[in-house]
Amino acid sequence: MADLLKKPFGTHGKVHQITPESAGWRYVGFSLYRLRVGETVAEATGDREVILVMVEGKASFNAAGQDWGVLGERMSVFEKTPPHCLYVPNGQNWTAEATTDCTIAVCSAPGMGGHAARRIGPDGITLTQRGEGVNTRYINNIAMENEDYCDSLLVTEVFTPAGHWSSFPSHRHDEDDFPRITYLEETYYHRLNPADGFGIQRVYTDDGQLDETMAVKDGDVVCVPRGHHPCGAPYGFEMYYLNVMAGPLRKWRFVPALEVEHLF
Repeated sequence: MADLLKKPFGTHGKVHQITPESAGWRYVGFSLYRLRVGETVAEATGDREVILVMVEGKASFNAAGQDWGVLGERMSVFEKTPPHCLYVPNGQNWTAEATTDCTIAVCSAPGMGGHAARRIGPDGITLTQRGEGVNTRYINNIAMENEDYCDSLLVTEVFTPAGHWSSFPSHRHDEDDFPRITYLEETYYHRLNPADGFGIQRVYTDDGQLDETMAVKDGDVVCVPRGHHPCGAPYGFEMYYLNVMAGPLRKWRFVPALEVEHLF
């Protein structure tokens, strides 16, 4: 079995740390901090750019030699309000001090010094419907292709109502053949409401060499190195996920699975 499902390794402090080396790929990194009020965290970006996403709670930030003040508003991610985020380029430092209990996601990819540090959201981020019927879900685009905020990263939030499917119809982005398809590694940071619920995610290739179906719980991360990757929220459980993608080209082009191609 492929080791795609990452459980948090604690409930406080750094609870996830996925690097290209640990994931066995080249581009995407993802880590997550759960801080109590007054606690601090500090990192250097090195050769990578980062987008810091205030998943929940509030924190004050210094980054790239600037004081960015307090970021964050929603106390629960399921308020669905636009997130407060901060882009920090490679070769810089950042620090955060929790002004409430908070959850901070650190999304990273190779940086090339092409963009300056900046706030992202809440202004300019609008919750947008995608799909229809039981394929309906709602998107907060943080830094997708249309937002020229960074060198490599593509980051978005998705809210999937109970009983609905998401990242569906099944699709893949695992070849470097633009404009037909782009190679993008991807992580899914999952949250469930209520927190004792569960969701389902399948990661599979057309040839069946990779085919894993996982029950995801609140706080889990799923790594998608290749293949199709739909997920579903069972009746009674609302699903959120934060997507991080990156590859050699900052474009999102995908190919649907053959069995669902007619649904596109």
